[in-house]
Amino acid sequence: MAKQRVVAIIPARYGSTRLPGKPLVDVGGWPMIRHVYHQVSQAQVDQVLVATDDERIVAAVEAFSGQVLLTSCHHPSGSDRVAEAARRLALAPDDLVINVQGDEPFLPAAEIDRVVALLRQERQRLMATLAVPFNTAAEWHNPNMVKVICTIQGDRALYFSRAAIPYCRDGEATAGMGSCWRHVGLYGYRYDFLQQLAQLPPTPLENMEKLEQLRVLEHGFPIHVAIGAAWPGGIDTPEDLRQAQLRMHPSPPNPLSHRWRGGV
Repeated sequence: MAKQRVVAIIPARYGSTRLPGKPLVDVGGWPMIRHVYHQVSQAQVDQVLVATDDERIVAAVEAFSGQVLLTSCHHPSGSDRVAEAARRLALAPDDLVINVQGDEPFLPAAEIDRVVALLRQERQRLMATLAVPFNTAAEWHNPNMVKVICTIQGDRALYFSRAAIPYCRDGEATAGMGSCWRHVGLYGYRYDFLQQLAQLPPTPLENMEKLEQLRVLEHGFPIHVAIGAAWPGGIDTPEDLRQAQLRMHPSPPNPLSHRWRGGV
């Protein structure tokens, strides 16, 4: 029996509405897509490649000797772009395809391995994703940070939303945060299910929330959820970029501050 392959594909679209040219923004001296590629390459995967709709991203990836495929510019979601790229790799039906969003430069490789392990636990699992705890109530209320509610066993997703869910009618405003996780843009699929998913039409909730994973739930398929550890979130807005750059290049201490005056 042939060894099951694990291929990680990073969809990278140039035309982000909130942060145009997002994959190429500078983060610590590298374009963001290079950070993501580097992180993914540390995971237990057989191949890493970028799937993009733009020649500028192709050039940036080739500049650091990464693998890249130019795909259609008409895909409605990252999963559809990943499906096209996967079709060009001659994968077996049971091979695993890992979709790592191109705006997660701090994603630990161990979290990719966690999603792969979840899919491998049971052959009937078709798709898995990752969730982590919220760091603050502000994150829970932030519509750019996606929330996921899971079954009581904690292993399958019930719903994803940009809203602060669940609403706690009889409790404090943040009482629901303890029943919710921050969703991370990382998906794992069996190859044959990914191709099936790409043939399904977009759904009402997917279009409303602009969350591609809702297509899976609306068509009645389960999404299994691995729970990981918290780390800095992805880069989706100019403010996210500013915070990421500060983490890479923290400001030097102010010599006029009280702390430093005492040492002069």
